[in-house]
Amino acid sequence: MTWTIDASHSTITFSVRHMMISKVRGRFSRFEGTVNFDEQNPANSSVQVTIDATSIDTRDERRDGHLMSPDFLDVANYPSITFAGKRIELIDETHGRIIGDLTIRGVTREVVLDVEYNGQSKSPWGTTSAGFSASTKINRKDWGLTWNVALETGGVLVGEEVSIEIELEIVKQVPQEVPVTA
Repeated sequence: MTWTIDASHSTITFSVRHMMISKVRGRFSRFEGTVNFDEQNPANSSVQVTIDATSIDTRDERRDGHLMSPDFLDVANYPSITFAGKRIELIDETHGRIIGDLTIRGVTREVVLDVEYNGQSKSPWGTTSAGFSASTKINRKDWGLTWNVALETGGVLVGEEVSIEIELEIVKQVPQEVPVTA
């Protein structure tokens, strides 16, 4: 059964060390995708997500501009970040891993998302939604995001490890009945 991402009730956020002493957090405000969610056998499910890289928001316009530049995401040439799930490994009834290809800046690498299934609920409007929480950590250099500045006190301006957190609400798409004509 096909489910679509409810972007107004979902978030994709990240954090990275700044000057080795604090974490800067950001998010992507525009993304879309589908989940073919097999409720009877979740391991047979699949996930496809496309993130608008220009929607990066760290609450600092200058930093966002730098992150969109060729030093980092190079959104003029690579306007999208994509994730294509390849397989799902179940741990228990509510936990699993989604192994898939993450493409950033034209570079594709396999990542593992640790996922928690938060259940389903029927809305007052008759739709059915399911919720998931997911997280992973990546090394930004693996995707060619190597820009940095050495600090006078040692260390670097931008950490290499990026923590990614996802809160996802998906909505079941009900097939439309096609009227039979005589």
